[in-house]
This record gives sequence, structure tokens and C-alpha cells, in this order.
Amino acid sequence: MAKDELVFLPLGGSGEIGMNMNLYGFGPPSNRKWIMIDCGVMFGDLSTPGVEIICADPTFIMEERENLLALVLTHGHEDHIGAVGLLAPDFRCPVYATAFTAKLVESKLEERGAKIDMRVIDLGARLKIGPFDIEFVTLTHSIPEPNGVIIRTPLGMVLHTGDWKIDPEPTLGPVTDSTTLRAIGDEGVLAMVCDSTNVLSKGSSGSEMRVKENLTRVIAQQKGRVAVTTFASNVSRVVSICAAAKAADRSVCLLGRSMLRIVGAARDVGILPDGVSFVEPQQAGLMPRERVLYLCTGSQGEPRAALARIARDDHRDLVLSDGDTVIFSSKIIPGNEREIFTLINDLVDLGVKIITEKDEFIHVSGHPNRDELKMMYEWVRPRYSIPVHGEARHLETHADFAMSLGVEEAISPRNGDLIRLAPGEPRIIDEVPAGRWILDGELMMPEGAGPMRERRKLSFAGMVTVALAIDEHSMLAAEPSVAIVGAPRETPGVEDVAGVIAEKAGKAFMQLAKAKRQENEAVSLAVTRAVRTVMIAIWGKRPGVSILIQRV
Repeated sequence: MAKDELVFLPLGGSGEIGMNMNLYGFGPPSNRKWIMIDCGVMFGDLSTPGVEIICADPTFIMEERENLLALVLTHGHEDHIGAVGLLAPDFRCPVYATAFTAKLVESKLEERGAKIDMRVIDLGARLKIGPFDIEFVTLTHSIPEPNGVIIRTPLGMVLHTGDWKIDPEPTLGPVTDSTTLRAIGDEGVLAMVCDSTNVLSKGSSGSEMRVKENLTRVIAQQKGRVAVTTFASNVSRVVSICAAAKAADRSVCLLGRSMLRIVGAARDVGILPDGVSFVEPQQAGLMPRERVLYLCTGSQGEPRAALARIARDDHRDLVLSDGDTVIFSSKIIPGNEREIFTLINDLVDLGVKIITEKDEFIHVSGHPNRDELKMMYEWVRPRYSIPVHGEARHLETHADFAMSLGVEEAISPRNGDLIRLAPGEPRIIDEVPAGRWILDGELMMPEGAGPMRERRKLSFAGMVTVALAIDEHSMLAAEPSVAIVGAPRETPGVEDVAGVIAEKAGKAFMQLAKAKRQENEAVSLAVTRAVRTVMIAIWGKRPGVSILIQRV
């Protein structure tokens, strides 16, 4: 009879930063029960034209969903909850989250008209889900109510940290529950599945209290209008900015949908401190420049966010000019450099003064540097380390670092690696299909699906469409019609590229045997080759080619 096993399976977030999706299974290989921890997204870039949202491929667990007992959410960042509204309705299992995280998920569900079995739990809650004994442990991070998840099973206990840092002076919410972490260390932790984001950084990540103090000083020094941009989810930073504005006798105006949504959620669940208030944009516009502070979305250069629209001088509620200041209380997320630098240059062109975390200590990370990782390992004392939430170099470095701290074994997984944690020593025992799904408009599809491949090609070399009208005698009823999109219509040596293509397409058609001219596939292939030959000769690129055939 097959024995029970405890396994860990990352489907997203291992080998990349974003779209976290992690599974824990218990039972014999033929009949495991599963829980999922987090269900997040990452955002599209130039490699995914027209796509904003990407999530982990859930095919494996969709096929096992009758054995999926729960989805457990550690906190409310998009890379941990962003795909809940897209995927969880099809999982058909309860979703567990603390109040603030649940509120953010519910707003996403309302936007999509979706429903799930949401179960709101208290901080520090403990619940039994099938063979899993689940306990939430309070941590600190850059969003309210971050939780680690303690998973007790008959084969051992695992700590899944989620995202965390150790902040001795958080400006909002409790400190890290080190008492519980030390207690489970005494109880005996089989494995810790741990955040790797900042493992390359020495020292500590820093405290929000120091950021608050510096923001208060920096904002007090400014004369004209002040706009501050930060991650909207960092409610403690929002509260610190509000306190700094109040100290400088400035009223705060919120600009940006996500800022309004997250601050509203914090107020609804009682997280926002008493006395924090905001003025409407119309009221702010009537105030003296030195008496208002605008708190904006768009710290990563997002083109539709409030700050980008302000920089383009097309925001209806705010115009910035000489003497005004924009403060970036944020860091540059790798991959966003070009968008952020463009945004800063646009603001400078308006005459705006820019202050970033390179100029002043006005931002700290929400993830642990090496000193904090060391402290967590000393508290928890796991036998095994499983680094997650990082690119390949983060995971491998974390594994080496964990071994230097005394763990017996460290495995740095990639998405799809099925790791048996118990019984026996941990090892990768299988590999399951893992990849990415994209949200293209309202459709979910694999990233490698035809439309995305075609769109990438279009973004590189455009499209040439040739329409052929063929009569009953298999002759051209008219000259081929040519449309060119995203490719040259004329070159130094060719004034009318479409005309050359039409001529060559007609010749390619007529060179076919009469019987072949009656076959659409043969016609399409011959004309496509002719079009590509022309474009390579005069342009040096191979555009996408579409052949439209009408028999008349």
C-alpha cells in the first residue's frame, strides 16, 4: 500500500518575481489532498504586446481540483492575489484571508462579476483543513496584515513565510510575532519555504519609522505644490505621508484609482488611523500651492496612472510647473527603468524638482535582507530550506546562505518541480507542466497561444495582406490588392512597395499549374513566398503575411 507523502509544488514565483502560486500536497501519490497558498499575477511588458496580466498556468491543479481543499492568501499584493478573481471561481474551493486582504479580493471579484467562497479569518487564526493544520503567524511587510502560514501535518511542520521583513518599528500594525516563530522552532520545523527577494543585499532592509521621519523633514522643506508617489498598497507609507503633510500644514489629496481603492479598503476594515483625512481634487485646486500635497499612483511609470498623466500635462485635476516638487517614495522595480526615467524626464521638462530614494532615505524594502534572513533562521531552525519568490540567482544564493546557517539541506526549486519533503530526505521527485497564462482582453489563454505569437511577430516586422479575386477559369479577376501595416510602404529604391508586391503576387499565382490555382492552400503558399521574397530584398525583414482568397 502506498505511503503518505508531504510534497511541495511551486507553479509560479520560483525562478521569477511575481505570479506566486504554491501547492502543498499530503497523502499517497495516487490520492493527494492539496492546499494552495497565494494566486498572484505579474504584469505584461514589451514581450507581451497588448497583455497586462500574466498568471501561472493552473492546468495541473485544475485537473486535481476535486482534491483542492483550500486557497490560503498570505497578504494583499497583486503578485499574491491578482489572479484570484480570474482562477478561483473555477477552483471551487474556499478561500481564506484576513480582513484587509479579503476586502481587496472582493473588490476584484466585483469588477469581474465573479463569486467565490471567501472566508475571513482573524490574525493568528488556526484552522483544520483536511490533513493540514493551518496557523497564521503575523509578520511585517509593506502592506497591512502580512501572514506567514504554519502547516502542520502528520509527517512534519512547514513554515511558508510569504513576503516579510523584520521591522522593529512599523508605523502601522503589530511587530513580527517572534514569540510564535521561536515556539515552532522549539516544536521542530521540517522545512521553511522562504522569501528570497533581497538575499543579495547585506544588512537590514530598514524601518518605516526612519522613512516617516525623513519624509516629514523633506516635505517640510518644499515650497510649491508637492506630489508624492508610492506603492498604493503600502498603507503604512500612506499614513506616514499624511502625517508628514499635516506637520507641514498641508492637506492631502488622493489621485489614482488604486490609491482610492486601497485607502478605502483600509478605512472599511478599521486599519486607517483616526484623524487621517483627505480633500477632494476640486477643493485642493482652490488651495494655496504650499498648503496641499497630492498622493499619486504611478511610481513605476505606468502610462495610465495619475503621475504619468500629470507628467504629460493631461490630468484634469493637477498641473505641475516651476517650483513644484515630486517625491518618489519608492524604488525602481527591475524592468521598469525605461518607463520611470521617461516619466522623470517629462516631469523635469515641466520644471519640476525630483527627489528619489537615491537622494534621501525615503523608502525601505518590504523584503528581508541577509541580517533579517539570518534572524528568521535562528528563530525557526528548520531542518530544510526551500527558497522561493526570486529569480534563479536569488534562489541559488539563498540556498547557499541557508546551508551556511546550518540547515541540513536546501533545494532551490523552479516552477513545476514536485518536491517530496517527507518521508526521507527532501528531493525533487517529478516535474509537472508549468507555464504562463495571459489575460488577453477578457480571454484567458496560454502565453504561447497563436494570437500572442502572431502579435509578437507583428510588433517586430508588421503585416502584409494580399487579397486575390479568382474567377471561374482560375484566372485573376483583378490585380491583387495589397495592404501594408507596420512595414515600409516605400524605400529609397522602391517608391511603391505595395505595387511591387502586387506584381510579384500576380506572377507567382500565374506560374502555378491551372489545377494548383484551384487549391487555396497552394495559392496561399506561393503568394506568401513571393511577398516575403520582395520584403527581404527591399527591407531585410520577414513580415507576417495574410492571403485572402475570393473565388468569383
